[in-house]
Amino acid sequence: MCGIVGIISLKEKPIQTTILKQMCDVIAHRGPNDAGYFVAQSGHQIKKQTSYSLNFSDSQFSTISPLLPIIDSDSGRNELESEKWNVFLGHRRLSIIDLSPTGHQPMSDKSKSIWIAFNGMIYNFKELRSDLQNLGYVFKSKTDTEIILYAYQEWGNDCVLKFNGMFAFAIWDNVKKVMFLARDRYGIKPLYYTIVNNIVIFSSEIKSILQYEEYNKELNPEALNEYFTFQNLFRNETLFKNIFILPPAHFAIIDFNSGFKLHQYWDFDFTQVNETLTFEEAAEETVHLLKKAVNRQIVADVPVGCYLSGGMDSGSIVAIASRSINRLTSFTAGFELSKITGVEATFDERRDAELMANEFKTEHYEQIINAGDISWVLPKLIYHLEDLRVGMCYSNYYISRLASKFVKVCLSGTGGDELYGGYPWRYYRVIHSLDKDQYFNNYYHFWKRLVSDEEKTSLFNFNSKINEQDIKTNTFSIFKSVFNKNSHLKFILPEDHVANSLYFEIKTFLHGLMIVGDKLSMANGLEERFPFLDNDLVDFATKIPVRYKLRKFDQIINFDENELKKVTKYFREFDDGKNVLRRAMKSLLPTHIIQRKKQGFSSPDESWFRGENIEYVKDTLLLSNNIKSDKYINKNFIKKTI
Repeated sequence: MCGIVGIISLKEKPIQTTILKQMCDVIAHRGPNDAGYFVAQSGHQIKKQTSYSLNFSDSQFSTISPLLPIIDSDSGRNELESEKWNVFLGHRRLSIIDLSPTGHQPMSDKSKSIWIAFNGMIYNFKELRSDLQNLGYVFKSKTDTEIILYAYQEWGNDCVLKFNGMFAFAIWDNVKKVMFLARDRYGIKPLYYTIVNNIVIFSSEIKSILQYEEYNKELNPEALNEYFTFQNLFRNETLFKNIFILPPAHFAIIDFNSGFKLHQYWDFDFTQVNETLTFEEAAEETVHLLKKAVNRQIVADVPVGCYLSGGMDSGSIVAIASRSINRLTSFTAGFELSKITGVEATFDERRDAELMANEFKTEHYEQIINAGDISWVLPKLIYHLEDLRVGMCYSNYYISRLASKFVKVCLSGTGGDELYGGYPWRYYRVIHSLDKDQYFNNYYHFWKRLVSDEEKTSLFNFNSKINEQDIKTNTFSIFKSVFNKNSHLKFILPEDHVANSLYFEIKTFLHGLMIVGDKLSMANGLEERFPFLDNDLVDFATKIPVRYKLRKFDQIINFDENELKKVTKYFREFDDGKNVLRRAMKSLLPTHIIQRKKQGFSSPDESWFRGENIEYVKDTLLLSNNIKSDKYINKNFIKKTI
């Protein structure tokens, strides 16, 4: 797990070399174990096969790569100034696989004509290594980074189809004179980019891009409007104007003739259902594939642990991993609830987590979060998140900080709900839709989370920074655009509507969770892995009939669409959703965990913000005289909301 940075100038103008180290330093939290820098003059104007290039280390890590020049030495700075460079790759390393200096990045092939900077983990790297060795490739390291390098040499752009893992990487191909960027299927690892004056700048985090002086830091008002509608961003835009995120399951080719071109290489497909599959077969194959996924993902040369929430998803992973890792380490975050009443009084999952920790004999640690912890963590949270996604997540920061004190890799249960139908209260809103238009209308109104379109004119301050035209972006069309990218979707049967909801949520809500998870775990130098997002398991889960995922699906279909109260009461009474997964885990987990009602990793925000933190909310966050949001947000609207 690491951080990557890169620049390619598409015209004659050279890149700024004085800020290259700084661009890597601001994401040092992602890679505290090593740093590397590669610059090149491509020579594309005269079609040279070999460009002039230099590879640097820096003073902090000079003992790891002692033969490399030091970028922050006088001689290193002189070398940087000796040429008008137009290609740059930077890397900060968190050592997980092959801790030796042979894992230093940016890494090249033997001829030094292809260079890579990589963030992530390829879980099937051992199988690919064997395949590539049979094709004649010779490896100098035991890393998965080198696997990607030679997979690209062998299969070109199609190499991404070979990878089962999480990744964001950049490859400079000096033979083809192109930069190749790629991101994993599910968007676990982020990769941001911008294009300024024909210069493409990219990084694992936005803060690296902000170091480049030619980028003019501005708010993206259309994205702000989108966020205030959905509490998320569905497109590949960010809250920074002209900074984009490479979409999941996409690669980009950047060359000196055609510029920046995006290509989608994969998509989820819940329409190819295997109708011959029985319920028991679906359960058996699910547990078989989950076991394979966990055993793939516990491979590391550093300690591996698991989050343990007390629910079925993380419990399943702990149950499997504890069979292979003696005295597995597990981590839970709980909440101090002595002053909490109502439904939020049930949000602490420590008891169930402790019972499972005892069941599977893990070495278990807990983090107890209280109301006062919010004000301490929020500035750190915003700095690391950069680009707001989904809901409150300070608890994620604390649990990853706890885990990082004991392990460097932590397995998470995220993804099980999105694949197996874990949010049934969302599906009943659309299950009786008569057609595509009604489905869109019903689901759009459910996902309008924060401020209605009618209230937007009261919410925003219109001035030179944001004007009324900016907020007239059609958020309904943004919502529909998520579906437009998949031509296979059907909107006829109730099963179709649930399948389409699974597709939408795994493309939007899960993606938001992945971005938040990456930023907050990497803020603490921790690698998170997600066994439910294993390629083989995902491909199988999307083919399982919807009726196996929702326990009483036939009863739901038979509800009168106008009897919404009955439908709501049904979902409160039945712990519906993930039925086939519950059956699959029956042999691994205690019965009370299998039957436990769905509960997200939620904190008692309402009680804490209304109570102990209300003055902090008013005086520091929202109503202070010197807050920057005054340029965009109407204080009277905030006062009314509070």
